Amino acid sequence: MIDQVKILLVDDDKVDAMAVRRSFRNLKINNPVIEACNGIEALEHLRGENGREKLPARCVVLLDLNMPRMGGIEFLNQLRSDPKLRRTLAFVLTTSAAENDRKNAYDLNVAGYVLKHRPGQNFIDAISKLENYWRIIEYPD
Repeated sequence: MIDQVKILLVDDDKVDAMAVRRSFRNLKINNPVIEACNGIEALEHLRGENGREKLPARCVVLLDLNMPRMGGIEFLNQLRSDPKLRRTLAFVLTTSAAENDRKNAYDLNVAGYVLKHRPGQNFIDAISKLENYWRIIEYPD
């Protein structure tokens, strides 16, 4: 049996984190979700530092951009410059519709950029599509 993909949810907004978890419940997505409130904590989870259990290579990062201490773009810079982590699958889930943020994220090889609160976009549909994606792709070793 293939190990279940772990989800690293990186978001400082508790309401948004609860919305993601609620969407997972509604869609019956049972993947383990580990939360980090900024990029520093996320890197600690990915590296297994400061007493945090190291996440496996088969994980998906759901990343907000606007966070204290270390925001999403800075986190992606760190992630992509680390030889052990640079292939980590990361999706941006953000409220920022700024073209510059989107370009910077894609320049750092995100797998997708999803707006959390886009009029007309059903957030549950977006989460469902992300789940379909992470279930069918092949992960790097």
